Amino acid sequence: MTHRRNRLSGALLLAAATVAYGRTHAAPPPETAPDREPTTEWRDRGPEPTVLDIETRTCDNEDFRRALWTGGNLQLTVMSIPIGGEVGLERHADIDQFLRIEEGEAEVRMGDSADRLDFVCPASADHAIFVPAGKWHNIVNKGDRPLKLYSIYAPAEHPRGTVHRTYEEAMAAEHDHH
Repeated sequence: MTHRRNRLSGALLLAAATVAYGRTHAAPPPETAPDREPTTEWRDRGPEPTVLDIETRTCDNEDFRRALWTGGNLQLTVMSIPIGGEVGLERHADIDQFLRIEEGEAEVRMGDSADRLDFVCPASADHAIFVPAGKWHNIVNKGDRPLKLYSIYAPAEHPRGTVHRTYEEAMAAEHDHH
């Protein structure tokens, strides 16, 4: 419900601003923009210019991890973590990471070593998580439904077009990747 209210408030503000500044024509709706990705297409569009509904994409994703956009300095992945599952303990030496939870409940764990995750914080829908480069971290699904989140890596962490359908597939790929 919060998302709908926020969208409505934003739409009303945009309409008021349009009237206030005398704008007489609007840009075409996003559905008709030539570079907008159809919601049925799940390919990595980077580094092409792209516009997508990140909330819908994140919530509709059923794969453990899927890269939606990979550029030279940034990558967007969507994730679905099963009930009781986790992202997996990891550390990115030279990569800052931003994650946002769209649905579900999680426990975020971070620290300076794999055996000392002394930062522990609950997080749920609409929470953002910032992971500094070099920090060990894990996100555990503590809810009763899949945890839906997206992650932005800077620079990219996974090969362009990455799709890991399960946690086990992701761990095997990470072993081969590193």
